[in-house]
Amino acid sequence: MVRFGYTLMTEQSGPKDLVRYAVAAEEVGFDFEVSSDHYSPWLTEQGHASYAWTVLGAVAQATSRVELATYVTCPTVRYHPAVVAQKAATLQLLSDGRFILGLGSGENLNEHVVGEGWPAVSARQDMLEEAIHIIRELHTGELTTWEGEYFRVDSARIWDLPDEGVPLALAVSGEKSVARFAPLGDHLVAVEPDAELVKGWTETAGKPSRSIGQIPICWGTDKEAAIEKAHEQFRWFGGGWAVNADLPTPAGFAAASQFVRPDDVAGSIACGPDLDEIAESFRPYIEAGFTDIALVQVGDEGQDEFLATAAGPLLEKLRAL
Repeated sequence: MVRFGYTLMTEQSGPKDLVRYAVAAEEVGFDFEVSSDHYSPWLTEQGHASYAWTVLGAVAQATSRVELATYVTCPTVRYHPAVVAQKAATLQLLSDGRFILGLGSGENLNEHVVGEGWPAVSARQDMLEEAIHIIRELHTGELTTWEGEYFRVDSARIWDLPDEGVPLALAVSGEKSVARFAPLGDHLVAVEPDAELVKGWTETAGKPSRSIGQIPICWGTDKEAAIEKAHEQFRWFGGGWAVNADLPTPAGFAAASQFVRPDDVAGSIACGPDLDEIAESFRPYIEAGFTDIALVQVGDEGQDEFLATAAGPLLEKLRAL
């Protein structure tokens, strides 16, 4: 059975609103909730970027059933992996074992802020692999010293550690990254409904894994208004991750997406009141073998109405697929 999740989009809503949405999403029946982990919004129109880990700590206390995950955290530039290991362990305790640590190689948009520069993609992948080893080592609870190519850890130990550990979900994008990271992770994160990616991960990992994807939608009672909202808030989405990983600021995303038209956005994001149409937009992920699919309801305005009126019927349609 496919699990369906709700995205806590830190770029488009304030922290108190995110916690309220998280509670409502659990009540309406979502299976899990993922949070973005951003220092900046993609576009200034989104207008928010609260600290994901504080929000998730509050959500862990305000909810009781849904699984929680970062989608995704970069443990290499803005955060040292030893710090990620500590806060992931704490969140696992606060959530009573409901947390999955999603990790990826990050985006310049969020990582350049600490003034350490933005490495080439090959270096980012090397850094991610080293960070994963450090996090795994620290999650044993043993005193850890590490002298690596990119990171040092000096006599560190995680003192508050969950007995069940913290599962790692790793973001990959192609055959090479699957071969590299499937042996290191517990679950797959991917941004495209690629069946070969899922198959390759499963075969390489050699163990049961979950495949976690995400899809934006823009439900609204007025289709044209929903398209306009999606265009205003999510036109950056069409750039693809090869571009999105390297642009440094919301102004850069605005410039890169200035020629994207509302019709272009409507062609890639299901918009409007038709729940059958929205549900069908999930089908490529289902057919590609994804076990977990989180939706993003685009825009802050209208989230309460979406959760109160549309989310329940949409979940019924999704589960019927």
